[in-house]
Amino acid sequence: MFGKLNLEAFHHDAIEALAGLSMIFGGLFAMAILFYYRRWTWLWRVWITSVDHKKIGVMYLVVSFLMLFKGVFDAVMLRFQQVTSIGNLHGYLEPSHYQQVVTAHGTTMIFFVAMGVVFGLVNIILPLQIGARDVAFPFLNSLSFWIFTSGAMFIMVSLLIGDFSGAGWVAYPPLSGIKYNPGVGVDYWLWSVAISGVGTLLSGINFIVTIFKMRCPGMTLMRMPIFVWSSLCSMVLIVLAFPILTATTTMLTCDRLLGMHFFTSEMGGNPMMYVNLIWAWGHPEVYILILPFFGVFSEVVATFSQKRLFGYVSMVWALVVITFLSFIVWLHHFFTMGAGANVNAFFGVMTMVIAVPTGVKVFNWLFTSYEGRVQFTVPMLWFLGFIFIFTTGGMTGVLMSIAPVDFQMHNSLFLIAHFHSMVIGGVLFGFWAGFTYWFPKITGFLLDVRLGIWAFWFWFVGFLLAFMPLYVLGLMGATRRLDHFSESLGWTPLFVVAAIGSMFILTGIGFHSAQIFISIKHRRKNIDVTGDPWNGRTLEWSVPSPPPFYNFAETPEVHSRDAFWTMKHDPSPKQRSFRDIHMPKNTPYGLYIGALSFMFGFAMIWAIYWLAVLSFVATVICVVIRLCDDDTDYNVPAHEVANIEAKIERKHEMGLL
Repeated sequence: MFGKLNLEAFHHDAIEALAGLSMIFGGLFAMAILFYYRRWTWLWRVWITSVDHKKIGVMYLVVSFLMLFKGVFDAVMLRFQQVTSIGNLHGYLEPSHYQQVVTAHGTTMIFFVAMGVVFGLVNIILPLQIGARDVAFPFLNSLSFWIFTSGAMFIMVSLLIGDFSGAGWVAYPPLSGIKYNPGVGVDYWLWSVAISGVGTLLSGINFIVTIFKMRCPGMTLMRMPIFVWSSLCSMVLIVLAFPILTATTTMLTCDRLLGMHFFTSEMGGNPMMYVNLIWAWGHPEVYILILPFFGVFSEVVATFSQKRLFGYVSMVWALVVITFLSFIVWLHHFFTMGAGANVNAFFGVMTMVIAVPTGVKVFNWLFTSYEGRVQFTVPMLWFLGFIFIFTTGGMTGVLMSIAPVDFQMHNSLFLIAHFHSMVIGGVLFGFWAGFTYWFPKITGFLLDVRLGIWAFWFWFVGFLLAFMPLYVLGLMGATRRLDHFSESLGWTPLFVVAAIGSMFILTGIGFHSAQIFISIKHRRKNIDVTGDPWNGRTLEWSVPSPPPFYNFAETPEVHSRDAFWTMKHDPSPKQRSFRDIHMPKNTPYGLYIGALSFMFGFAMIWAIYWLAVLSFVATVICVVIRLCDDDTDYNVPAHEVANIEAKIERKHEMGLL
């Protein structure tokens, strides 16, 4: 009845048991708080069933923060294993457990932290920047979030039931095949990635339609903010790349579940086909993650330099060129696998070429700041940290685009240091810049500046301590996924420094947590009554903080780039005229389908086929019910809009007094 699920699946070592128990007690504590304050109805009505893009964006960020804690703890565990597993010492993790932590760390950070913060910020800000009241398909937005969350749950559940994959975060066959990995770990990875990937693909489609069809009057493509352009390029990459990931994971699942031979060495299969497919998705994925944060830095630098962004047209074309080139560089991930000199040369040259439009963007940001009235706010600190880390990391990437060099560096910690320079220096530093910048727009109050500065310095110094030694270790021959080494190699001091760096980063996250907590506690002192605390340039700053559920009482009309900057400097009086507003209704069906998707994946992992059939049928029923529902929206009368706007005006005036 329960397939492969038995009591042995609940048996874990002390570390896994502690992690699982902490997750359970954390959940129980959260439930107790909700019961104590009687907030269950509020949580259901205002958040869980919401289709408001702003609330969905906040929920993406909450899930991503939770996964960030797990991902960074995984990284700390890896570093401390390495400094306690030298010579005759063998550390505190079993080799199989170490490989699971390696896989879980990569999967968590790429799929459920980096992707989560991308969609969090895009959800919150993009509709506001284009003058829209919501995304094109609000229900699809809710469904995408809950499918994303159900994918993340597989990683968390593996701490309690069964084990996670130890085959690495890209799960190369034959190691990920049923012959060498007959347990459920790889299946957890497959269903986690496949289900969350569907949610990502749906979001990509949704935002492309939103950008092309929901822009306010006057906002032509070449008047869109750079953040919108960067998000558009990222979403195009999602729509083109994620079907490759879905097809690849489906074929590997068929190999494991149905005895097929897509990626085996016998019966016509080929493991190299998997490697090509996974990186045909994987390299565009790097730019899916980084491009939106190029847009974030463009907004931050222009605002805090008090200047128009330098070279807007060149920035747009740089984004478009990067989007195109990202699809023809994937083979540099496996120069060492015998593709041939001509193929390696082509992909090496393309890898060098893609550095050019990226360099254009760096110079544009620097020229924007040149002779500007630069304000060294916390978002600008994150930008400056990004410039140093991303530029140095990018230079090592160009170095490894030379195939003979890559033959020496490919499987070493040098590559790990380069990749983390891109993802931490680009994605996470970009996220913290955007999070700090737009936090008052999301919540209505500013973040504590002092704690934000401390968080930045711990992250920045922590990164240098954690990853600069890995460049040296890679040159000395240290390979990735290494959990034990000989004392005679002389690597111990560098690994100790790297472990200290990981603790600095963890401390930086602690400062972020304290910053958010203290800012909420003292929110009245840091309240934003203007809606424009930074003297911003784009439309999101034209509405109150936080924005009303309908975003704009009147649909804005723009006549230039930096639309709000132009409006602020237009002395002509504005006559307000309110109309009825059409808005979508809340619905729980996104949650239902997401939960059923998780149930279906869990049933397939453990071969509980009756539950798989039941959950699949229930999913179809939920979809049919939703599609047949005609009562999905409502009108907000003009007089109600006028009353809400009047209350906002009074609040603004009282705040200024």
